[in-house]
Amino acid sequence: MKKYTICIVGGGSRYTPDMLTMLCNQKERFPLEKIVFYDNEAERQELVGKYAEILFNEYYPGVEVVYTTEPEEAYTDIDFALMQIRAGRLEMRASDEKIAIKHGCLGQETCGAGGFAYGMRSVPAVIDIIKDIRKYSPEAWILNYSNPAAIVAQATEKVFPEDHRIINICDMPIAIMDMYANVLGKKRKDFEPRYFGLNHFGWFTNIYDVETGHDYLPELRNILNTPNEFKTEKLFEEPSWKATFDFMSSMISDYDEYLPNTYLQYYLYPQKMFKKQDINHTRADEVMEGNEKEVYEMLEAVIKLGKIKGTAYEPEENAGCHAEYIVDLATALANNTNEIFLIMTKNNGTCSNLDPDMMVEVPCRVGTNGVEAISVGEIPTFYKGLIENQHAYEKLTAEAALEGNYMKALKALVLNRTVVNTDVAKALLDDYIEANKGYWTELK
Repeated sequence: MKKYTICIVGGGSRYTPDMLTMLCNQKERFPLEKIVFYDNEAERQELVGKYAEILFNEYYPGVEVVYTTEPEEAYTDIDFALMQIRAGRLEMRASDEKIAIKHGCLGQETCGAGGFAYGMRSVPAVIDIIKDIRKYSPEAWILNYSNPAAIVAQATEKVFPEDHRIINICDMPIAIMDMYANVLGKKRKDFEPRYFGLNHFGWFTNIYDVETGHDYLPELRNILNTPNEFKTEKLFEEPSWKATFDFMSSMISDYDEYLPNTYLQYYLYPQKMFKKQDINHTRADEVMEGNEKEVYEMLEAVIKLGKIKGTAYEPEENAGCHAEYIVDLATALANNTNEIFLIMTKNNGTCSNLDPDMMVEVPCRVGTNGVEAISVGEIPTFYKGLIENQHAYEKLTAEAALEGNYMKALKALVLNRTVVNTDVAKALLDDYIEANKGYWTELK
């Protein structure tokens, strides 16, 4: 079996250690020759790189480990690029969130005004990276996790319309399916979902049993709408995630069909969500003080010990859905498994009454030839209206970032359901322009 060379772009990320665990777990199905870590921050890159050397020496000997801040060294002759960058790090996420709250708007990372600011940073960074990858590895598969994924997907499709080896994905629908599986006492891979929408803006229409074809969706709606049946404290440690899944029961109670992506709470209940936010301690602060700090402390401890086996830092068998999903996708592409994944792809009639150029998130079969969307059919009026408005916002944001177009940026913010007001949009845009100097394309 061929052994692959992969590059983790954003290799210094707190998500990388779990990804490495998953690669070790998958070594029989997705064997590696070489793994390269690329990041523009040498200090974090070195931490992850040294940890990887120890991990692979003990759990996956024979794999060459390289970490670098040089694009040519990172991208030359690779088979896969697994991209997970965060332009501006969590410090800029905190800025995004707090500026939005200051103006009476939601400060969420990928939704609303915060997601707009993040998208304006991410688009130019992602496009530049893809150009570099294509310079040194024209045929590599590029699997992109970078947020806000919907806006990034819109931009990559616009700039690289003929490049079908760029695949944009998100682990949130998978995290939701993990929760469904937990509720039903099953495993996520026991299910075959049907889903439509945009990234962070979609609905499950069916949750089929892969063996029997039974649809669990009605049963799940009933359980999730019954608070004493659905105990989130057993599933989530972080308060913000517990609150997110707790609120799902409200959405299910208010709407009569399907199962919503949790992020729809920000668009369908913006005032309720705004009241829960604290300008002095946002989700970015929670992550920086919690998970991010814990991950880097673990890396430092392992490096100091010089080993992992026999210590408190042995990796868990379950690497988490973020790591599992992207490595499973790479495995499907390499081995032609024709498994079903939820992927952002050009609509092209998949949702028959939506814009064919829209980047929809739908179930797709994946094999060595790439991605093939499974037909969804006609989208009902309510959902179609929401999706078309959201798509217009995402499209204008991507274009504003690519073109440096102030008017498109303003119109995008006004279209966003969490902003709407033109005066507020102008004030937000002024503050974001000031805060993002050096990150955004200059707006004219």
